Amino acid sequence: MNPKPLATIRRLVIVNQAANYLTIGFANAFNRRFESVTLIAGSVHVQGESLAPDIKVRHINRWHERPALRKAVSFAGALARMWWLLMTRYRGHEVLFVSVPPMGYLLNLVLPHRFSMVIWDIYPDTLKITGMRDSHPLYRAWAWLNRRSFRKAHRIFTISEVMADALAVYVRRERLLIQPIWAMFQGGERIAREENPFLRDQAVGGRFVVQYSGNIGVTHNVELLIDVAERLKGDTRILFQIIGRGPREPAIRRRVEQAGLANVQMLPFQSDDMFPYSLSAADLGVVVLDARVAQGSVPSKAYNLMSMGVPSLYVAPPESQLARDAERFGHARCIDAANIDEIVRWIEHLASRPPELDQMAENARAAAARFSRANADRFADLYFEPDHEP
Repeated sequence: MNPKPLATIRRLVIVNQAANYLTIGFANAFNRRFESVTLIAGSVHVQGESLAPDIKVRHINRWHERPALRKAVSFAGALARMWWLLMTRYRGHEVLFVSVPPMGYLLNLVLPHRFSMVIWDIYPDTLKITGMRDSHPLYRAWAWLNRRSFRKAHRIFTISEVMADALAVYVRRERLLIQPIWAMFQGGERIAREENPFLRDQAVGGRFVVQYSGNIGVTHNVELLIDVAERLKGDTRILFQIIGRGPREPAIRRRVEQAGLANVQMLPFQSDDMFPYSLSAADLGVVVLDARVAQGSVPSKAYNLMSMGVPSLYVAPPESQLARDAERFGHARCIDAANIDEIVRWIEHLASRPPELDQMAENARAAAARFSRANADRFADLYFEPDHEP
C-alpha cells in the first residue's frame, strides 16, 4: 500500500447503515489519503473487495427493509446513533455520508464537522413513487432542508449528469461533483452457458432468458414483465426469470400462478457465490426505473450487467440516464414502460437475432471499462481537488 501523504493527515468517518461493495470501495480509496478511516455501519456486506484491515468499523443497528414501521424505526435509531457517535467519539473527524438512511446527510445541519455526501438516490424526489406531490408538507420541508444542508456541505458527489440536473434545484450545479460508480464484478468474464450450474439447476435448456434480478419493491415496476410474459406465453423459446425479494414479490407470484404462466420462473435472491452464475444466465438483463424517479436514481445493477457483457433492456423514460447510456454505448435499448407492444416485439426480435445480441454483449463489455473500480479512487481524488472548494 502506498504511504499516506503527510499533507493530508486528517481523519475520516464514512457513514452508511447498510454498507456494501460500493461503501467498501469508498473506504479503501479514502484510506489511502487519510491518516485514519472509520466506517459507521449497521452491516457490512462484503462482495469481492474486502475492507482494508486498518479501517475501523463501528457497528450501529441494522437496516430492515420491511415492514414499513420496522424500517422507519431502524432509520430513526440509526440517525440517533450516528449523531451521538459523531458528537462524542468522532467529533474531530471529517464525515462522508453515503446512502442509508436516506435523510442521514441532513445531520450536517446540527453537527460541526466538515461534512460531505454521495447522492445516488435523490430525496424527497424519490417519494413521488408513493404518490406524494411536491406540495405535500413533508416534501416541502425536506426540500427546504436540502437547500440548507447542501449549502453547508464541503463536497457533494452525484453519479450522473441527469441526477446533477435534478439536484440543481437544491444547490448550484457547479458545486456538484459528477462521478459514476462502478460494477460489483471487476474483470469477471461471463460464465459460458455449458459451464453454468445455475442454468443446469433451473432446467432452462436452450431457452432465451429474459431476467430481472434485484429488489421487488414499490419503486420497481416488475409487474410490467408479467404483462410482457402474458403476451409471449405462446412462444416456447423465451423464459422470464424474476429473481429477488421485496414487498411486491407475493403479489407478483400470485399473479403468475393465477395466470398459469409456465414461461415465468420466480426465484429467491441467490447467494454471493451463485450470483455471477445467475447473472451470466441472462441472455437479456432487465433494469426497471419508474418514470416518477427517473431523474433521481441510476440502478447499480445496470453496471453489473455491463461488466458481465449481458445486453440489457432498460424500461425507463427517455430523459433518464439509462436512456443516455443505452444510446451512447449501444449495449442496451431503453423503452418507456407505456410501450408494452414495443418491448414485446423487441424481445421477440432479439431472440431470433444471435449476431445482434453478440454485438450488444461486446458493446456492454466495452462500456464496462468506464465503470470500473478505479472510479472509487476518482472520488477520493475529487475530494482533495482545491478547485472544488465551496
